[in-house]
Amino acid sequence: MIFRRKQKASDLAAAVSELEQAVAARDGARTERAFKTATSRLQSATETECIAVGPRLAALLPAFPPTGPRPMLATAAGFCVERGADPAACAEPILDGTHQDLLDALEFARLWTATGGPEDELPEPDTEVIDDALMARLGDEAHEALRLALAWCSVEEWQPPALAVLCRSAEVRRRYASALLPACRDLAALERHDLKCLAYALAILDDEPLVVLHRPTGTGFEVRIGGIGDNFQLHTLLAHVLIGGRHVPGTAPSAESVRLATDPEPARGRTGIVSTGAFEMLAPDGERIWNEGLPDDIPVVEGRRLLVLDEPAYPRSWNADRFFPMLPGTVEVARVLSADEAQTWFACTSSGNGTRRTS
Repeated sequence: MIFRRKQKASDLAAAVSELEQAVAARDGARTERAFKTATSRLQSATETECIAVGPRLAALLPAFPPTGPRPMLATAAGFCVERGADPAACAEPILDGTHQDLLDALEFARLWTATGGPEDELPEPDTEVIDDALMARLGDEAHEALRLALAWCSVEEWQPPALAVLCRSAEVRRRYASALLPACRDLAALERHDLKCLAYALAILDDEPLVVLHRPTGTGFEVRIGGIGDNFQLHTLLAHVLIGGRHVPGTAPSAESVRLATDPEPARGRTGIVSTGAFEMLAPDGERIWNEGLPDDIPVVEGRRLLVLDEPAYPRSWNADRFFPMLPGTVEVARVLSADEAQTWFACTSSGNGTRRTS
């Protein structure tokens, strides 16, 4: 939840109308006052009010000054999405703003590195570090330097509103995620910002075909996955459809752990439910696919992601709660591969063959 809710009446629509007029008039003082009023009333607004004003708040983002409180405005729109506003109607301005701040933060890092010594580390993303020396280091254009410095310091603030739209719409993810993911990963690699949740959301696969080979039985399957936040969730659901579906031997996950991974209702709070590992998940070259990673880590071979399942190397278990509470995962067996098809795919792996099941 982005904001805390207060249980009293508000006139949010009127406040947003005033904000729209202030922005259109390019009146900074009026905009500041209207913005404070709108965000205050938002905390006590009804779901019906939030649904109506969410897209209006998001639509104001491009007109807000680049050095103004744009992440806070995006957060207000994201809160409305959490309360029921259409994520697709709010997504473009929120994710465009997120993308621009990611790029600006990377440009800040480039300029900082280019003008420093080899031992000169990037500063912490805190507005308290913005001083005359820092601004001078970014170039002669003061407004541009301030914009880049603020992006460096505020980029994490875009994460909650971005997650609000990404985790509630597969269409939003299909449209926008691939463009943002490289910049998100490049910035996260500098190890100054915690962007794990955003990176995971941008890497979610939807309606993705996956070839799964079960090495102990030499069998193979065409599987479709979607909405899976991490490989813990994938592991649980593969065990559910393959072991629970009696395609391969083993102990199927509990009904409660499957429910936590797939329930369309948002998960509420943490549970003590445990999932137990049924497989070793491997890339075709034999490298481990870690549970802590993502389905996006599974390599593509001959146009398909190819995952090999083997006997677990050691017992492991984990909390069954899903990574993204709002996002239910799906795994479906589209078809069982014929023995010849399975062996063709096994030939693409490091061992070159599977062990056929004998009857």
